[in-house]
Amino acid sequence: MKAFSQIKPVLVSIALLWGTAHAAPSAETVLEASPIDDIVAQYPAMMSQGIRQGLKQSGRIPPFAADSIGHVVSSSYSAAEIQARIISGLETSLSDEQLQSVMEWYETPVAKKIAKAEVAASRPEAWVEIQARAPELNRQFRGSERAGMFDRFDKASRATESAVDTSIAVQLGLASALAAFKGDNAASYDQIKRQIEGQRGMLEGMVSQQVYDSYLFTYQNVSAAELGLYIQFLESDAGSQFSRVVTNSIQQAITDPIESIGSQMGRMLSPAN
Repeated sequence: MKAFSQIKPVLVSIALLWGTAHAAPSAETVLEASPIDDIVAQYPAMMSQGIRQGLKQSGRIPPFAADSIGHVVSSSYSAAEIQARIISGLETSLSDEQLQSVMEWYETPVAKKIAKAEVAASRPEAWVEIQARAPELNRQFRGSERAGMFDRFDKASRATESAVDTSIAVQLGLASALAAFKGDNAASYDQIKRQIEGQRGMLEGMVSQQVYDSYLFTYQNVSAAELGLYIQFLESDAGSQFSRVVTNSIQQAITDPIESIGSQMGRMLSPAN
């Protein structure tokens, strides 16, 4: 009995260690391992910059007003809130096994290399470089294996679909600001939304090319073999579910404040002010 009493705590300790080693990672841990949290951190600045530049280019609002609206947009989005929404979605929609699979992917050297490239390319200021290098990269990779992999990548990542939705959100915010500037004679928010949604088909063609340009730029230093592994992950059960939850959460977080932003713009641009 004495010998057994000495052995038993050791067995219990081993069992506890085994359980700890194989416990599924939390949704928050998985998000931190991915590049998503770093990319989301740039969303407030990206949305602000997009709407501010669009307003200035329209020529219908003074630059100082466009800058003020840009500040309103930036303050309307919180990276922490977007991340919290993603974590909640992952906790609800992914099983422990799926979270473990996603975590294992992001711990690989290939995933870390790709994540670094994605974060760098997601900076708001990177878009200027993407546009500048698009003709060169399109020529360089024309007819290549990498070019042939784009459709699979786009479908698995929902890149074009997500980008179209984001573009519509930005345009809706822009149109709401312009409508507010016009005053009582402007179209209503719902009318503007229906008009912009009606252009979705045309936008898909334009955005698809932009996504392809971004794809070539982002992964230019990633080999076709490495890109293939990434696409396999995105197409897997765990990767597909992870991508779906992330894109849906981000899209909802982007579109939810748009109407409120339009109302704030209306008050700011009201002739009485």
